[in-house]
Amino acid sequence: MAEKKAASKSGKKAKAKAKPKKASAAKTKKPKAKPKAKAKPKASKAAAASPLDKSVAQLRESLEESVTISRDRIQEVVDDAVKRGRMTRKDAEKLLNDLVKRGRKQTDALLAELERLVKQARKEVGGRAAPVRKQATQAARKARKKLG
Repeated sequence: MAEKKAASKSGKKAKAKAKPKKASAAKTKKPKAKPKAKAKPKASKAAAASPLDKSVAQLRESLEESVTISRDRIQEVVDDAVKRGRMTRKDAEKLLNDLVKRGRKQTDALLAELERLVKQARKEVGGRAAPVRKQATQAARKARKKLG
């Protein structure tokens, strides 16, 4: 019996010694996380390059959060609930109409935002391309004059 106690004490000592090793392993993991934190500000600076980039990021987030379900699929689910007696036909129709109206509003809002972004992007690209276009036009005129 004394042997079992001695063995259990030595086992506890071994476990106690093992714990600091885990803690030292955790300390080595912390420096690895620091470079990741340094990389994030660079990404945020790149994202903050223009208002267009921010708007595109917001649109992307909106799309990622949204869910698309067809009216037919919603109708099937609602019909099933009515058949099982979970809701009345009148409530089901109201629910379906409300969901469709909300979905259309969200779709219209997203499309309006997308159209605004495309318009802004075209304006920026057109502004950047104008000097190059002007230079190319002048070069073409000079070339035509030389050729006669």
